[in-house]
This record gives sequence, structure tokens and C-alpha cells, in this order.
Amino acid sequence: MKISIIQSDLFWEDKTSNFDTLGEMISPLYGKTDIVILPEMFNTGFSMSAERLGEPPEGETFNWMKSVAESGNFGLCGSYIIKENGNFFNRWVFIAPGNDYHYYDKRHLFMGGEDKLFSPGKSRMVFRFRNVRIFPSVCYDLRFPVWNRNRNDYDLVIFAANWPESRSEVWNVLLKARAIENQCYVAGANRIGIDGEKIKYCGDSMIINPRGEVIASVNRGEPGVVSANISLTELSNFRKKFPVLNDADDFSLKL
Repeated sequence: MKISIIQSDLFWEDKTSNFDTLGEMISPLYGKTDIVILPEMFNTGFSMSAERLGEPPEGETFNWMKSVAESGNFGLCGSYIIKENGNFFNRWVFIAPGNDYHYYDKRHLFMGGEDKLFSPGKSRMVFRFRNVRIFPSVCYDLRFPVWNRNRNDYDLVIFAANWPESRSEVWNVLLKARAIENQCYVAGANRIGIDGEKIKYCGDSMIINPRGEVIASVNRGEPGVVSANISLTELSNFRKKFPVLNDADDFSLKL
């Protein structure tokens, strides 16, 4: 499977401009990749204007994603603000041709704003796409290893983020840690630029193999697209040769 990450600046609370810019970056990938990964809140930036920017589950952004996924014949994913049953969710959405649709609501809401406006997700989610088992996480979720623990149930974890430059070293270290401890591929998609709250982002989007080695990355601070092939055969052989997951401690999550 080939996976691709889009690293871009985001227009603050401007969906149309983000659709146009991201669409231009994505179009060269049509028919050439299996999954295209966008950052967290890719259509607005990390805005707390949930009442104004929130959409129904199958609204404007959903329809844009569906159109792009159908045109490109790939899965397209990223998070944006959803309003449902009176609640707001930072929802990671995956859409692929043929009505293949999955979503995950961000579990760990960031302190100081998001945690007061949004509702946390209540369940972990793993789904299969083109024979790869995928586990989605969003930004702050990266800090919580128990939430991300592989129970021999996934091959690839995707992190969509708006992760500030001031904590970039944490981003880089934890992405590698999640790959190593879970013996899985990791794809981390982060934005660049300065948002409407004057927070600066440097990107550092990357794809990491189960040994914790970066196999593809976008230049820091620059817009770009990066792709890499992931191999289930290589992953299976590595896990058989070094079966760490068999010795993992049992636990249950309290939700």
C-alpha cells in the first residue's frame, strides 16, 4: 500500500480557500496512491469557533472529501468540526470510493479550550482498508500510549495534527515511540504556518516504519507532499522475528 501525507499552511476559518489549496496539492496523486492524509481541522485551522464552523456529519466538507476520494480512487482522511445532536466533535473522517466511510471522534481534548467546547470520543476504532488495518488518532491523543496500544489489531496508525512548533521535539520523539512500542507503521500529518491565534507550526510530517525509522518526510516549515510504500509482508516478518506484542501486558480501558 502507498500512503501520502499533505503538509500545508491552512487559511484561518476559510473552508473554500483550504479546499482549493489542498485540492491542488492532492490532484497529482490521483490514481497514484492508496491513502491521502490531511492534518487536523484541515478545513479551518485549529479554531474554537465551533458554533459557526461546525457541520452536520454529511455536510460541505464531507461532500468535498467524497468527491476528491472518488476522483483520485483513494482513501482521503483528516479531521474537522462536526455538530451532532447538540454536541461538537473534532471528528477524524475517512472516505474512499464505493461508500467506504469511517470516523473517529478525538478522545483526548486539549486543555484550555478544546476540552471545554468539544465532546470527547467514547470509543477507539480500527478499520480495514485494502487489507491494511488502520487505527486513527488526533493530535493530543499522541501523548497517551495506553490509548494507542496495539492489541495485535492494527498495522498502521494515522495521526492528524495541528502540533505547535514550540513542542516539535515531543512530536518527533512520540511518533517514533508509538511505532516502536506498537510494532506498526506510523503516519503523522501536521500543518505549517501561523494560525489565527498566532500559534506557529513547522510541520515535521513523516512516515515511520515499525523499527522507528523515518522512511519519508516533508521538509520542515515547507508545504509539500510525501509518499511511501508500507509492506504487510515485511511487517509480519518483523513481528514474527521479534514478537514483542506477544509479551504485552493485558489491560482494559475505562471510558
